[in-house]
Amino acid sequence: MNESQQAAHGSEASEQTEADFAPLSTSDQAASSALPPGHARTFASDNYAGVHPEVLDAVAAANAGHQISYGEDEYTGRLQEVLGRHFGSGTAAFPVFNGTGANVVGLQALLPRWGAVICAETAHINVDENGAPERVGGLKLLTVPTPDGKLTPELIDRQAWGWGNEHRAQPLAVSITQTTEMGTCYSVEEIRAIADHVHQRGMKLHLDGARLANAAATLGEGLRAFTRDAGVDAISFGGTKNGLMFGEAVVVFDPATATALPYLRKMDMQLASKMRYISAQLVALYEGDLWLTSARHANAMAQRLRAGVEPLDGVRVTQQTQANAVFAVLDHDVTERLRARFRFYDWDEATGEVRWMCSWDTTEDDVDAFVTALAEELAR
Repeated sequence: MNESQQAAHGSEASEQTEADFAPLSTSDQAASSALPPGHARTFASDNYAGVHPEVLDAVAAANAGHQISYGEDEYTGRLQEVLGRHFGSGTAAFPVFNGTGANVVGLQALLPRWGAVICAETAHINVDENGAPERVGGLKLLTVPTPDGKLTPELIDRQAWGWGNEHRAQPLAVSITQTTEMGTCYSVEEIRAIADHVHQRGMKLHLDGARLANAAATLGEGLRAFTRDAGVDAISFGGTKNGLMFGEAVVVFDPATATALPYLRKMDMQLASKMRYISAQLVALYEGDLWLTSARHANAMAQRLRAGVEPLDGVRVTQQTQANAVFAVLDHDVTERLRARFRFYDWDEATGEVRWMCSWDTTEDDVDAFVTALAEELAR
C-alpha cells in the first residue's frame, strides 16, 4: 500500500554542535501545541517535515542575481566539489527533482534497453513509484520477497538467471535501498558481499539512498564506506527526507555511466533549468555536518519512540529500529482511535502492522505525547 492509499486510511567540519540543530526550543515546543490542525507534527512520514532553516537560508542566498541555467551555475559546481570530498575523485553528481526521477535515471544509466533490475518486493521502485521504472525507464523489475527489506546474494540468485535467453528480460542490475523500506540498515560487509556477488555475474549495483544519511548515522561511517568503497555503481542520493524542500541527485563514479546521464536526465524530464536551487540545498545539507546531525536526531527520536511503546501491552514491534522508523502491530480499533490524534500509515492492513516515522524536526515532547496517547487508547 502506498502513502496516498494509506493516508486515506488515516568535509569541512561545521563548528556547530548537535544542540545548534535542535529542531525546536522549549518555547517553540510549547507554541507548536497551539498550531492549527495540519501544522501539527505527525509520525506518518519524514516527507511531512518542513524544510530545515539553514536550507531555506541557502535557497534565499542562491536567489541573488543571475546564474547560468541547466547546471552551469556556481552552486552546481560547488556541489561537485562537496560530493567529491565525500565520495572521492571522479564522482559525478546530477541533480534531479525527486527520488523517483533519480531512481529511473540512475537505473537507465546502468542498463541497456533489454536490462532488468532485481529488487526486494518492498522496494520503493516496485511499490511506490507507480511503475515509473518500467513505464518511463523501460526496465523490467524482478522482485524477491524478503523478511526485513534486505537482499542477500542467495535471495538475488532467485532471479539472477536466464542470461542469453532471448525470452527473458536480462537481469543486469540489482537495486538495494539504504536504509530499507522496513527501517533496516545494511552493514558495510553486507553491501560489499552483494556488490562482489553482483559484479561476478556481470551485473551492476544501484543503491536507492533516500535515507542514506540515516544509514551513515547508524553505521558510524562516512558515506563513501558503504557506497563507493563497498562496490556500489550508482546512488540515488537523497535529501528531501532529511530537511530539503525538494531535490535529489544521481551520483556515479564511472565516466562511461556519467556520459549517458545528461541525455537521460533530459529525456526523463528531470533537468531543472534553475538547477541552482536544487544544488544550493544539497550543498547546505552536505557541505558541513548538517546532514549527519539531522539524521542522528531523527534516528534518536525513533529509538526513544520504540523504547516508549515496546513495553506497552497490546504493542508488538515487528522490525529492528535501525534508522528513523518503528514498525508495530496494533489492534485495528486502537489504530483507528490513535490515528484520530496522530496521523500515521498502515503498512500491512491484513496483519495490523503500522509504521511510525521520525524526522529531523521531531522533538522529545512529540514522542512522549504520542506514547502517552497510545497508552491511553490501549487502556480504553
